[in-house]
Amino acid sequence: MKLTSDKIVTQKLREEGVYSWEDAILFIQKLPYGRNSNRKDLLLVLSEAKGTCSSKHAFLKELANENGFKFVNLYIGVYKINSINTPKIGTVLSEYNLDHIPEAHCFLKSNGVPLDVTTATSDFSRIENEILEEVEIEPHQVSNYKIAMHQEFLRKWIQRHNIRFTFEEIWNIRERCIQNLTKS
Repeated sequence: MKLTSDKIVTQKLREEGVYSWEDAILFIQKLPYGRNSNRKDLLLVLSEAKGTCSSKHAFLKELANENGFKFVNLYIGVYKINSINTPKIGTVLSEYNLDHIPEAHCFLKSNGVPLDVTTATSDFSRIENEILEEVEIEPHQVSNYKIAMHQEFLRKWIQRHNIRFTFEEIWNIRERCIQNLTKS
């Protein structure tokens, strides 16, 4: 589908030589995984030439919004991250004798079908059966709302499952996992 909007996200993609929704997906998917310097500025996905699940999918949802593509929806899915469904986290969890921890992951649904463009090798089917909760959001919610929702989920998970670590310890373990994702 052709990108016809004259709004900023569409304009910036055109400057990159991207003129269709399908090409936008491929373009964003090929960008390296990495945190942007400001979670709230979706255009950094292009200027910094990288992004996370949050920034890349929020960018594409904003593009869809600009172009009236109502078949595209943005979600946060809290799933059980482990070394099988996310191999790049390495052995971090096993160091703490944890099978998994709940991780908040953003993805799109296109006509109800999950679409994960986090990396060129992302495959939603690897986590599909590990989803614990799913919430539809808008692009601006990938910053503060996503973090607050994820942290609240973790606090309840720790309490419900009598996890022997504090919230701060679990958050730090999670951060180590995420750092491993940025390594080549």
